[in-house]
Amino acid sequence: MSSTIILIGPICAGKSTVAEEISTQTGIPQRPMDDQRFDYYKEIGFSIEKQNEIRKNDGYMAMYAYWKPFEAHAVKRILEDYPNGIHDFGAGHSVYEDQSLFTNVKNILNDYENVFLLLPSPNERESINVLNKRLKDVTTNNDVYKLNEHFVKNKSNRLLAKYIVYTNGSSPEEVADKIIETSYIKW
Repeated sequence: MSSTIILIGPICAGKSTVAEEISTQTGIPQRPMDDQRFDYYKEIGFSIEKQNEIRKNDGYMAMYAYWKPFEAHAVKRILEDYPNGIHDFGAGHSVYEDQSLFTNVKNILNDYENVFLLLPSPNERESINVLNKRLKDVTTNNDVYKLNEHFVKNKSNRLLAKYIVYTNGSSPEEVADKIIETSYIKW
């Protein structure tokens, strides 16, 4: 069994902070998707110029749609390159509108027992409100707020996760402790 924990969830759910804490407590390296995703995207033809052109001409959501096949590829590649790690996926790496991309990612993640969805609350509206407050420290772009609400409402995260951890009112250390306690990692 690999020493792998995968954290998924919307923007500002705490994935990176909790992953860092789990890594500190276990000694298993943290492997943030955001640090490597564009290298993986480029393996299958991603173009920053095309991304920027799509955003300029068609808007933020069209750019998001352009990313989707690249995000699915990145999920596969990071787990190949780093089979033992604490992985904090970017928010879009676990949300797929296209059924074939979703099925590909689902098949990849089926081999991993420790896939945790982080959300502030079991109440969808409360989660969105908490995340919106956190987002104010990150961006004023309304498109990001809309996309993050989509991430909360979309069923992909819940279908990919083996566990859901509700984080509101808990410190990153407490969330990390719960994940470590729940996981099947052998120390």
